[in-house]
Amino acid sequence: MNADIYDVIHRRRDVRAQFTGAPIPEDVLHRILTAAHAAPSVGLSQPWDFIIVSDPAVRRAFYDHVQYERAAFAATLSTAAAGRFARIKIDGVLESSLSIVVTYDPERGSPAVLGRHAIADAGLYSVCLAIQNLWLAATAEKLGVGWVSFYREPHLRQLLSIPPGIRPVAWLCLGPVTHLEAIPDLERHGWRHRRPLDTAIHRDRW
Repeated sequence: MNADIYDVIHRRRDVRAQFTGAPIPEDVLHRILTAAHAAPSVGLSQPWDFIIVSDPAVRRAFYDHVQYERAAFAATLSTAAAGRFARIKIDGVLESSLSIVVTYDPERGSPAVLGRHAIADAGLYSVCLAIQNLWLAATAEKLGVGWVSFYREPHLRQLLSIPPGIRPVAWLCLGPVTHLEAIPDLERHGWRHRRPLDTAIHRDRW
């Protein structure tokens, strides 16, 4: 577990096809969620919650919805892009050990969330930091994480009985993996390539 932070950052992958389905020890899951819960948050609001999803019927229902949305996206693509997309696996919902849905409560800490008065999305950014902490902790534990984004929020809210006003931000597949790919899937399949760092750096002005 004494992995170097830079090594963990660069080894982290969005996992789809490498899940083994083996169980996650409770102490490991607790460490990962503790790391997520330790993330910084605007006004110390900690606006996240974590729904652990292990019920096979719930996972199958979500998987079916994901496949529907995959088909809807594929229908918008050119023939060449659709061919590339057909080779890309977009989820590990059924293969992973379990899933964690991370949510955002914009009312947590209200009515006066220190630091959010000028930037309404600061709370949402805080949730994303918790997700990143979870992802890096899982990588350090030699587990894989896959963020599934092919879903409609109202569908997921209904499926998991998420209260009104609470936003589901991420469905994360989690579990042991056979390996982490050296090259991210979207690069391996020719969907996109990474930008060099120097194209993203600006000084004093854009």
